[in-house]
Amino acid sequence: MTTPGSPRSRPAARSAANRRMGQVLKVGLIGLGAVAAPLVRQYLAGGFPRNVVFVGALVRTPRPDAGLPTVTTAAALLALEPDYIVEGAGHGAVQTHVEPLLRAGKEVAVTSIGALIDDGLRARLLDAATAGGGKLILPSAGIGGLDMLAAMAEGGVDSAVVTVRKPPAAWLGTPGEKLVDLMALRAPAVLFDGTVREGAPHYPGNVNISAAAAFAGAGLDKTRLVIIADPTIVNHVIDLEATGAAGRLAFHEDMIPSPANPKTGVIVAMALAKTIRQRAGSFVVGA
Repeated sequence: MTTPGSPRSRPAARSAANRRMGQVLKVGLIGLGAVAAPLVRQYLAGGFPRNVVFVGALVRTPRPDAGLPTVTTAAALLALEPDYIVEGAGHGAVQTHVEPLLRAGKEVAVTSIGALIDDGLRARLLDAATAGGGKLILPSAGIGGLDMLAAMAEGGVDSAVVTVRKPPAAWLGTPGEKLVDLMALRAPAVLFDGTVREGAPHYPGNVNISAAAAFAGAGLDKTRLVIIADPTIVNHVIDLEATGAAGRLAFHEDMIPSPANPKTGVIVAMALAKTIRQRAGSFVVGA
């Protein structure tokens, strides 16, 4: 006879709990800026399925006008009992808040993927996820083609290049300011050409997508990153190219910048909405 709490009864209990949890997906946020604020507006306007509930956001300063509860610590966010947490607040937020959430068994989708270039931080987060039963998720967010790139990696990726072109204003506040007179540019200027490991940490608000591509494919040291300030464009233009045993991948995107933050694109919030919708649904495309 199997008694409550015995090894044979636990899997059944977890399965039942998972089924109950699947009925409602409780979403927490880290940050309420250009990435997360559009998600909140969409939620408050009824733009998510009924089984998606936004329980609150972790922010630096409480926001009574946010439309949902705001807290200032990971512990307080955990008290709201989210199942799935979306980070959109920058590298510092990943370094400070994500570990305890993973250790508590939560699923955390990190958009500030460049923070994970730090091998020590990445190891700590993965250890926390393993120990607590959490899951560290790197969503596609601002770059497409990651599904095919990851599939190519199963057979081996020989070369991978991510080229990021943005208008000069998008590079203000970055090391690019010291390399060229950004606002006086009349022609495209290369700000960086090297590996993702070398370049991405210095442009934390702009090229998280390159880290995502590196983790999906050839790795941080074998994925080339080219950063260009281009006064001839108004959008964010990203090119991903890779070759391997499966053939050649070429992905091109031309995306509108966020009005709230010229360093990121409006597609990021849209992509995260898609990710949340798929996590809560029973029909998934592109897994």
